[in-house]
Amino acid sequence: MTKLLRRFLRPYRGSLAIVMVLVTIQALANLYLPNLNADIINNGVLKGDTGYIVRTGVSMLLITGLLGICAIVGIYFGSRTAMAFGRDVRSAIFRQVMSFSQKETNLFGTPTLITRNTNDVQQVQMVLVMAFNIMIMAPIMCVGGIIMALREDVPLSGLLVVIIPLVLIVIGTLAIIALPLFRSMQKRTDRVQQVMREILSGMRVIRAFVRTDHEEARYDQANQELTNNALRVNRLFAMMIPFLFGIMNLSTVAIVWFGGLRIDSGGMPLGNLSAFLQYVMLILFSVMMAALIFVMVPRAAAAAERIQAVLDVEATLCDPDEPVEISDPHGAVEFRDVEFRYPGAQDAVLCAISFTARPGQTTAIVGSTGSGKTTLVNLIPRFYDVTEGSVSIDGVDVRKMRQEDLWQLIGVVPQKSFLFSGTVASNLRYGDESATDEALWHALEIAQARDFVTEMPAQMGAEIDQGGTNVSGGQRQRLAIARAIAKKPKVFIFDDSFSALDFKTDQQLRAALHKETRDATVIIVAQRVGTIMHADQIVVLDSGEIVGKGTHAQLMKTCDIYREIVFSQLSQEEAS
Repeated sequence: MTKLLRRFLRPYRGSLAIVMVLVTIQALANLYLPNLNADIINNGVLKGDTGYIVRTGVSMLLITGLLGICAIVGIYFGSRTAMAFGRDVRSAIFRQVMSFSQKETNLFGTPTLITRNTNDVQQVQMVLVMAFNIMIMAPIMCVGGIIMALREDVPLSGLLVVIIPLVLIVIGTLAIIALPLFRSMQKRTDRVQQVMREILSGMRVIRAFVRTDHEEARYDQANQELTNNALRVNRLFAMMIPFLFGIMNLSTVAIVWFGGLRIDSGGMPLGNLSAFLQYVMLILFSVMMAALIFVMVPRAAAAAERIQAVLDVEATLCDPDEPVEISDPHGAVEFRDVEFRYPGAQDAVLCAISFTARPGQTTAIVGSTGSGKTTLVNLIPRFYDVTEGSVSIDGVDVRKMRQEDLWQLIGVVPQKSFLFSGTVASNLRYGDESATDEALWHALEIAQARDFVTEMPAQMGAEIDQGGTNVSGGQRQRLAIARAIAKKPKVFIFDDSFSALDFKTDQQLRAALHKETRDATVIIVAQRVGTIMHADQIVVLDSGEIVGKGTHAQLMKTCDIYREIVFSQLSQEEAS
């Protein structure tokens, strides 16, 4: 937690200095007021000096007013600093996650990354809000109260030797027990987030398989585990308040008892006993304020550890120190002896992959399920880095290019088409914000999406829900294809992007796409043989290896696996 605070509070040292000065003034004023109260009793009330009482009372009112002003300004600067801290941490986590490859994302998981950027940051932020105003004041009041109490009466101050350690033992014991519980609470919060996310994402599947009761029970279990953990923590700290108030009340009784004996023997004036009692209350009050912080510190410490764990991860995919730029890109993609294995896996997913996808040609990748087709195309935009060999564009290894420059050359239509919340136009302009309406309509026409967009009431201004859930699967795929076309990249990657289209739309789209991409490299991953029969080059994968490469006619003669795939979908007449 200390490392996190040092890193993100450094820019706000000026505000922190103002807060510390104001809080110090408040603490010193609080320590001075009991002394004035003692003077009123000793020199005013007992002597019947009304003028002294009035003068001292006015001084106390002025100090109280100063206290109020300092408190308001201090809380303002403290709260503003804490909010700025939370903003900066959330921004740092977001930027860190955006630099993650799929490897780092899988290491944490999506639900916990969301929780760490919201709930965990909020926990640390809440502690800071209180710490800036309480944590600074508490030690000043505690130490200052002890000094002032000793000035009032040294023998009576011996009670502090018993009272203060007793309070610290209670608070320390509870904090030690609570820390593991708070860590567990964060994990259970992640679990609730994960289950909720799965249920919302898979609602159609849940209803289709009549698993609503099962999912409700699964969520109730995760929710109940979090509730039970929270109850254990709350019960633990519910014990602290009675203990502390009990110590405070017993301390008051002991001070009045032994103070009365001191007054009776003439060892101290009545006003000094009143001031001493107030100083002890200030000491105990400051300890109790610190205890309130300690209630939150264990959970905030656990949250800070989780945040720091994300920030400390070194992204495996990063820009090179001396990036290479392609001055005149054409989009030729070459795989040279590529091998890839997922982190922690013993066996390679891809082995000895070598082929070239040239501009103006369509390269299709086919194979059985699990043969590594999607993994192969994910290596081009560096979603993963190859284990051995190289992937290059126009002769430049993609690992030697700036990632933004690389991505600028590529238009990807993923296997699962995803649209962002907004409008049709905002989604199409995702790859090129400067694209004109004419260019967008052109992209829609090529993607065979113009007709259904025209039928929408607002046309390109029509609202799209997050994920594109308010359009059909085929419409979502066509809009995703139009988005890639509007970007005008040098390399198109279609990862099984025609699966939701009917045969007629598929044929029309491919014909229009062929004219549009004459100067670009087109790589298509497809299950449907009809989609790739006329490709200039077909690469056949089996268990991560290339078992065939050539045109449809060549592979029908030379590759048994390709023939099996073809005849499983087409008749002999259709395949010829």
